[in-house]
Amino acid sequence: MLQARRLSVRRGPCPVLEGIELSLQGGEVLGVLGPNGAGKSSLLAALSGELAPADGEVLLGGQPLARLAARQRARQLAVLPQRSALQFDFRVEEVVALGRLPHADTPDSARQALEGALQAADILHLRPRDYLGLSGGERQRVQLARVLAQLWPGRAGQVLLLDEPTAMLDPLHQHACLQAARTLAARGVAVLVILHDLNLAARYCDRLLLLAGGRVQALGTVAEVLRAEVLQAVFGLQVLIQPHPERGHPVVIAR
Repeated sequence: MLQARRLSVRRGPCPVLEGIELSLQGGEVLGVLGPNGAGKSSLLAALSGELAPADGEVLLGGQPLARLAARQRARQLAVLPQRSALQFDFRVEEVVALGRLPHADTPDSARQALEGALQAADILHLRPRDYLGLSGGERQRVQLARVLAQLWPGRAGQVLLLDEPTAMLDPLHQHACLQAARTLAARGVAVLVILHDLNLAARYCDRLLLLAGGRVQALGTVAEVLRAEVLQAVFGLQVLIQPHPERGHPVVIAR
């Protein structure tokens, strides 16, 4: 669905990604992990077309991403960056409705997408509020709803890229955010999410990509990547790995 082939990226004179090989499939949630400066956000920027590769290429649906028309790309690919700057005093529902601009909606389909995205992000009660009057976590949930609306209700052939979407959220809404991503994946959307919380990644992701120094250190299932020796080598952190008592996925415990 979304592929990176021999992808290398530079920011100015500095290489930030080298030789990335990645294939993201519809229906899966791929978590991207790594220490600060590992190249995670640069990877997302390259996969979304924001950064041009210094070498290699990014393909969406088998076509070079750079050759897709802007509207076609926006119908297939939605991106939630770390920070979303909006200085206009729009109401929440107006901000979320911006996600539907690439689509030729009927009034009914637009309403269904708006309602579905508001509910998935747990912001139905915020819809009449002014965006600039919200807290940082509430704004983050509004921006999440906007990108969910862009792909709603979700289908095969679409891609959702999320850069640290849980960073400003309380524990309840961290889980709600990632559950919304899983819901779209269940409908065929390919999801890539950058996370710092190893246990959230273990709970919600199908596969994990571990970056350090701009290179892939590990790529595989949650159990294959979340191993004590791997995490110590990349993060310098000594951990215990135990199975979750109910779900069975790995749980990472700092020593």
